[in-house]
Amino acid sequence: MLDKGSFDVVTGGAGFIGSHICRALLRRGRKVRVIDDLSTGNLDNIRDIQEQFADSFEFIQLDIRDRDRLRKGLEGATTIYHQAAIPSVQRSIEDPIRSNSVNVDGTVGLMVAAREVGVKRFIYASSSSVYGESETLPKTESIAPNPISPYAVSKYVTELYAGVFERLYGLGAVGLRYFNVFGPHQDPTSDYAAVIPRFITRMLAGKPPVIFGDGEQSRDFTFVENAVWANLKAADSDAGGIVLNVACGERYSLNTLVEMLNEILGTSFDPIYEDPRPGDIRHSLADIGRAEGMIGYRVEVNFREGLRRTVEWFQKQLLESQEKTGKG
Repeated sequence: MLDKGSFDVVTGGAGFIGSHICRALLRRGRKVRVIDDLSTGNLDNIRDIQEQFADSFEFIQLDIRDRDRLRKGLEGATTIYHQAAIPSVQRSIEDPIRSNSVNVDGTVGLMVAAREVGVKRFIYASSSSVYGESETLPKTESIAPNPISPYAVSKYVTELYAGVFERLYGLGAVGLRYFNVFGPHQDPTSDYAAVIPRFITRMLAGKPPVIFGDGEQSRDFTFVENAVWANLKAADSDAGGIVLNVACGERYSLNTLVEMLNEILGTSFDPIYEDPRPGDIRHSLADIGRAEGMIGYRVEVNFREGLRRTVEWFQKQLLESQEKTGKG
């Protein structure tokens, strides 16, 4: 059991970004309690942490909508890094009620519990999807949100709530609008998997990547270490009641992404093109000047280097899997 006043809480800490935040905090000498219901997270993402930092790490399987247990799980925490969510545009289109229940109701309940137990810093994940189909590039935080999916609506609503909690209760809330975060530990197997892990795993399996649309849609792809850096800098700052873009300030089309992966892998796949999916935006590019100025954010790893590291990680996972099954 972690001592009161000495630990941070990471909700969704068994997930992709959350597990990376845990590692960074533990390496800083912090103690960490993960709260995760494992609906989208996976214990494999934190198994190495549990072994390496056994005295400084604690995992609690808990739905953030369970108010009574949640409050007990937060008692004594100093900072909350809120990553728990139903994280998919497509999943929210198919089941908007559940998306709203977890992303909005769960987050509001978490902020209420944080206020009740005296947590002072609340760093939470928002999304670039709140901008919708605004044609203005790059996206600045001053652009009026125009969400076009239930997921995007849920993220925008939590931003509004966080601003209100800052003004009414003094909760030091900072929202981070992630732009297409990718990297090691990202799940490629889900029907809702992000494009980069999905492309990499198909190409490693000798299959061409599948693009929904013409491939000229573009994204400001952000290696996960940059998102982790933003969380740590936000927590260390005095900022509150604000939202910040977290990205690299560059954009690449999906066709260019395939070309870069072919170069890294030494392959020559041509993508398969299928019909566009509802709720997907056409172009995404962030202005990161506000984050740089307000919390000292900077791009730690650029897109090309992040893509190389991600490919290496997936190659290693494939090799280990083949060795276990005797197919290596």
